[in-house]
Formats: sequence, structure tokens, C-alpha cells
Amino acid sequence: MPRPLAFTPGEPAGIGPDLCVQLAQDRRDYPLVAICSPQLLTDRAAQLSLPLRINPYRSGLSATREACSISVLPVELIEPAQPGVLNPANARYVLETLTQATRGCMDDSFSALVTGPIHKGVINDSGIAFSGHTEFLAQLTNAFPVMMLACPGLRVALATTHLPLKDVSSAITRASLAQVIRILHQDLTRRFAIANPRILVCGLNPHAGEGGHLGMEEINTISPVLEQFRQEGMRLEGPLPADTLFTTHYLEQADAVLAMYHDQGLPVLKHLGFGNAVNITLGLPIIRTSVDHGTALDLAGTGTADIGSLQAAIKAAHQLTLAATSR
Repeated sequence: MPRPLAFTPGEPAGIGPDLCVQLAQDRRDYPLVAICSPQLLTDRAAQLSLPLRINPYRSGLSATREACSISVLPVELIEPAQPGVLNPANARYVLETLTQATRGCMDDSFSALVTGPIHKGVINDSGIAFSGHTEFLAQLTNAFPVMMLACPGLRVALATTHLPLKDVSSAITRASLAQVIRILHQDLTRRFAIANPRILVCGLNPHAGEGGHLGMEEINTISPVLEQFRQEGMRLEGPLPADTLFTTHYLEQADAVLAMYHDQGLPVLKHLGFGNAVNITLGLPIIRTSVDHGTALDLAGTGTADIGSLQAAIKAAHQLTLAATSR
């Protein structure tokens, strides 16, 4: 019996529950278990005027693949959720769904984790320090994560993730950058079957520092790390100016781009593939993918949420699972 994928819809006031209900409408080629409040899905299905049958799930059962139904491992809300209205009281519910899903992947109850959008602000407003899915999953699995988004034609990994811009430079050290590059290279080879991947590396500063006139990070930190790995045989190009790196001349032969910070690389990728892009966390002992968008509170409960990125995230998780089992 194939192990099911685990799906956490995320913020209960956002579009994650909508996406879960929409996903359940069609028959699936893969087993999937939603880890969330059954009542939340039932209520959202009623608001969307869509049929939905909840199948309670426990380990060892077969997950339903039938249309208009979904298997649910129940986690109860702290307070009822209203579409579009954030409630800090439900922050612990969101984190509990993630915790149960991750533990299920760690003990092989689930084959992979697919996550819906969360709202970092409301979790912090509840009094829980929280910087994002990636960092939370790293704590649960005791791993060093690398965030990578992918869409047809482009993969972008990040040297740093959810940091204020003023903290980025100090966060990029030779040791941290070397760890990111090793994980990126390893997972491109191991999970994506790319032999000796070619990776383009952005500089941190405009024009990659302009020979030190616009910053010294490229000279003091980035270039020495790249040279070390080139001597080991890795195909790394850079540091390159980010304003010209994302052009056909550079990208047509590249397997991935390593950006130094969140808003250096992701705006380009999302412009190219928004709605079909997938967030893939590298460096974890589990397979984890996610949607490329936020909670879209204004769309919650309206029936207008686009399911494309979730479908892409599930497809990617399924393919990575198949690749892992075939090795």
C-alpha cells in the first residue's frame, strides 16, 4: 500500500482550506491525507457550495482517492475560523498541523509533506516567535534547510531566507554560504538526478560589488567560497550581477540560480511562473513542497482561489517521492 502524501492547508482564515476542498473535487492518482480540522473543511465546502465527504484517517488506513471526498487526520481548531479574519488564537493549531505532518513523514507514515500558505504575522501576534515554514521544519527535523523555488525553466535557491534586509550581509558568512552550496549541489544531484549541476551565483551588491567599490562581500566572502568548490569540481559561476544574471544568455545552460536574499531572486521567478511555481525545501530528511503564494485573505471563501500552484506542489512532491523510491 503506497504511503500517502500529507497536506497541511495552513492558515484557517486564508485560502488553504478552499484549495483543499477544490482539490478533493476530482479523483486523485495518489493517496493524500489532509491534516487539519474536519469541521473547517466542512464549513468551507458549504461556503463554496461544493460537495465534500470527510473520511477520518489513522495510520495504516488507505487514504481515499475518490472525487468529492478526502481523508483527514483531525486537528481541532482552538476557535472557529471565519474566512478572511485572522485570529491569533488559532496560531497553535497551525503549528500543530505542521508538527503532526512532519512527524508522520519522519516515521514513514507519509511519503512527503505539501504545505498550504500560512500567515507569519498572526503567529507572531499570538506570542510565538515564528519566521516561516522553512525555519520551523528545520527545527522539527534538526536540519539545515535551503529554500528553493522552481517553475518551468528556472530554479532559484536562497542563501538567506526570511530576514530583514539590514541583517542579510552579516548572515552570509563563508561557513553558511558553503553549507548552502553543498546542500543545493547535493540535492540537485540526489533528488533531481542532475549530474554535476551548473549553478549561477548572484553577488550581494549592485554590479556584484563593482570590484569592491560598491561593497566587499563578493571579494571577502562569496568569491573565496566559490573558488574552493570549483577546485572540488563543482560548476559554479559568479558572483554575477543579479540585474543581468536572469537573462537567456546566462540561464539557458543553468540548472539553478543561488540568490543571496529573498527579494533578489524570487520576484524574477514569480514573475515568470506565478501560479505554477513550487517551493521546495532542500536539506531536510523529508520531502517538502509548498505553494508559491500567500494566504490571500481577500479570496478566502469566495471560490475564486487558483489551485494551480497547489497542484504543481503536489505533482512535484509525488515525483520526488517516486524518484526517492526508485533509487
